[in-house]
Amino acid sequence: MKNDLIAAIEAGGTKFNCAIGTGPDDIRLSTRIETTTPMETMREVIAFFDHGARQVGKFNALGIGAFGPLDLNKNSDTYGYITTTPKEGWKYTDLLGSLRDVFHVPMAIDTDVNAAALGEYTWGNGRQCDPLIYITVGTGVGGGVLINGKPLHGAMHPEIGHLFIPAIMSDAPEPDGVCPFHGSCVEGLLSGPAIAARWGAPAENFPAEHECWGEFSTLMALALANLTLTLSPQRIILGGGVMHQTQLFPMIQEELQRVLNGYLQTYELMEGVRDYVVPPGLGDQAGILGAMAMAQQLL
Repeated sequence: MKNDLIAAIEAGGTKFNCAIGTGPDDIRLSTRIETTTPMETMREVIAFFDHGARQVGKFNALGIGAFGPLDLNKNSDTYGYITTTPKEGWKYTDLLGSLRDVFHVPMAIDTDVNAAALGEYTWGNGRQCDPLIYITVGTGVGGGVLINGKPLHGAMHPEIGHLFIPAIMSDAPEPDGVCPFHGSCVEGLLSGPAIAARWGAPAENFPAEHECWGEFSTLMALALANLTLTLSPQRIILGGGVMHQTQLFPMIQEELQRVLNGYLQTYELMEGVRDYVVPPGLGDQAGILGAMAMAQQLL
């Protein structure tokens, strides 16, 4: 039921956001917990929900959006685990199981970006858009995909941050990408740490007219062109800390039209491009609210 209390976790590499409520307009209790070791972090998460259940009432379902990679195969022995993450100490952590052992309510788990996509589809800028792509650009780059209103799963889940994109001539002092697996993939070139490593300062230090943003827009447009050509989304939402640079949206929109070169004569890619690549309607709350939407679906 829509008025039932639900719980949500947005599990990130630097922090866990936790909340109890019924939806975006009714958050009864929330907190931020620093991501340390799995044992310490999960102990704090469980303590918050224990306390919350006593303070605001028992919750009836729990949704989890987490950093990954995750095992989302329900037939797998490691279903609900964080698997081969580079996050120190978290490799093969049974995230879902540690919560199921304590809270005996229906639970759902997915990637943080699939959760954010679902949040935007339910309450934000992705409503009535199908397929929908959500990409976050921050410490890393991740992407979630919804098709028929449901997160895309296959052999695993989308890893948009590790798409390979064509190299372009770069004026960056350190032109190579920083991804330890692929070098100059999307994450290796466009994440916050990548911008800092390549241009010599944190992204937020650069003014809107700095040359790094022109290169960023071209590289992002190449990635979005590949996604547009393969998945034919009705909308692409770009969130995360780097995308707080709002001047990037018209730049990326223009570059996307340029690299597609008129091949796709659709409304979305022509006169409607400003509504095709957009920021999240839920802002930085897309992930935690997406986890709430996951919990709500269980009921």
